[in-house]
Amino acid sequence: MSAPTTRVLAALELLQNHRLMGGAELAERLGVDRRTVRRYIAMLEELGVPVTTEQGRYGGYRLVPGYKLPPMMFTDEEAQAIVLGLLAARELGVAQATPAIDSVEAKLERVMPENLKRRAQSLRDTTKFMLPRTDAPQDDRALVTLTRAIEAEQTVGFVYQPPEQKAIERHVDPYGLTFWNGRWYLSGFCHLRQAMRSFRLDRIDKVLPRPSRFQRPPEFNPAEHLMQSLNSFPRNHLVSILLHTDVTTATEAFSFCSDVSGLFQQRPEGLFLETHTDSIDWFGAWLARLPFPFTVVGPPELKQVVRDYAQRLAQACD
Repeated sequence: MSAPTTRVLAALELLQNHRLMGGAELAERLGVDRRTVRRYIAMLEELGVPVTTEQGRYGGYRLVPGYKLPPMMFTDEEAQAIVLGLLAARELGVAQATPAIDSVEAKLERVMPENLKRRAQSLRDTTKFMLPRTDAPQDDRALVTLTRAIEAEQTVGFVYQPPEQKAIERHVDPYGLTFWNGRWYLSGFCHLRQAMRSFRLDRIDKVLPRPSRFQRPPEFNPAEHLMQSLNSFPRNHLVSILLHTDVTTATEAFSFCSDVSGLFQQRPEGLFLETHTDSIDWFGAWLARLPFPFTVVGPPELKQVVRDYAQRLAQACD
């Protein structure tokens, strides 16, 4: 569908959702000038949509009171976005979401015109997502409960099982959720620690809303908080490697770590990186997948892990 037609339909949706909209506001929302907005309004009137114009300082455009549009109207781009979103949602592996996804798809089938229905079916048949493997939460309703609590700004209680430690009951003000590297994470204020914390949902059980309320900080970004939490987590092993590539390529390889480019030290033979890890085995396996040459400077344990991987790969070819 052409861009002007898409914007005309977008103008119609905006007028349907607002009692009155000024020309300047419509122009800003649609990304056009006010003269173009007037042309869009004229196009709507030609299509039989009753738009009234109110003059004056507080004037603008509105639909005639009582006028009702069909329940759903989608452009090609909107239909594509919905189908792609539903396909991605299925791959997240959240069992509680599956019936809702089926219901949405069934409703779309009923209201879409035949041409959009065919395109949506073609998109489902020919598009696949290869998202990271998802670790299922202990509590299969945790995601739904947390989403509602975040929206209502309501404290939740749950049992959290840290690795190699006893399960602990926590009361948390949930600020936001992040799906990263195959796992769901909750970011929020922990009443037990009296500080911000991140929690893996596959370690959370028995999530229940609490009576107390809170106010989420404005413009809180759960993804940024999660990356800061992961980067500040205490690591045990100091590792040193020399990457024989450029900064851009190396930064792309470290996609799991934010702002890593500032840690690279340029040397004649490559980029020197000194960092920490809590798992020598994991770090060695990750190095083995790098698409460019590298040299392990230390420690000896990491060198041995990489040698073992090299030997196993060589044996696989015998």
